[in-house]
Amino acid sequence: MTRAGAVAAIMIVSALAMPAGSCAQTGKNDDMTEERNEMVREQIQARGIHDPRVLQAMREVKRHLFVPAESAEDAYEDYPLPIGEGQTISQPYIVALMTELLELKAEDRVLEIGTGSGYQGAILSRLAREVYSIEIVPSLGETARKRLDLLGYDNVQVKVGDGYQGWPEKAPFDAIIVTAAPPEIPQALVEQLAEGGRMVVPVGTNYQELMRLDKKDGRVTKRVITAVRFVPMVKGKEATKQ
Repeated sequence: MTRAGAVAAIMIVSALAMPAGSCAQTGKNDDMTEERNEMVREQIQARGIHDPRVLQAMREVKRHLFVPAESAEDAYEDYPLPIGEGQTISQPYIVALMTELLELKAEDRVLEIGTGSGYQGAILSRLAREVYSIEIVPSLGETARKRLDLLGYDNVQVKVGDGYQGWPEKAPFDAIIVTAAPPEIPQALVEQLAEGGRMVVPVGTNYQELMRLDKKDGRVTKRVITAVRFVPMVKGKEATKQ
């Protein structure tokens, strides 16, 4: 994309309506490069995230373009933000932690459950060959799809559907990331994980744990990473065909 095209795309993205407002820039510092660099240095590297590809992706992706207008100035702060429909964008550290745990390679195919505003998908797109993302809330899914397209994240596909069912037509996946908490790990996602694949998922209701799963020789091992707090993973809505 040319520089002029990129500027035009950002202007259009800024006008995309979200349920809680519009995705926008602050006006005083449209690029917010300094804020991103500070976020990476003080919130992410300082807490032990060291993968240089993950750090670079966090520096590059403009988080303020993925939040409502009223939250744009808080986009690089150390906490989650609401994006409408009762959903949130995770705090930057959690995004980086979950991404690093996936140990992505450039040729990997990734499934994301919970598109939200599209921010996590944009980060993944910088690290993997293909990203497939499922969002159960139609308004969020459609807005995220438009935003990702306009910003040039052309290796991310978004569909509106039930994340508990995964995306069997595109399976198997080298990595799966779940950005909402199911009470237990969905079996369909385990089955869609490729041999040698990794899954990162928060699990639980009142008490949640972030877990990493590894599939090797057809067997799955689980490792608890840390306690977390995510919105519940919604179940039972029929997937919409693309």
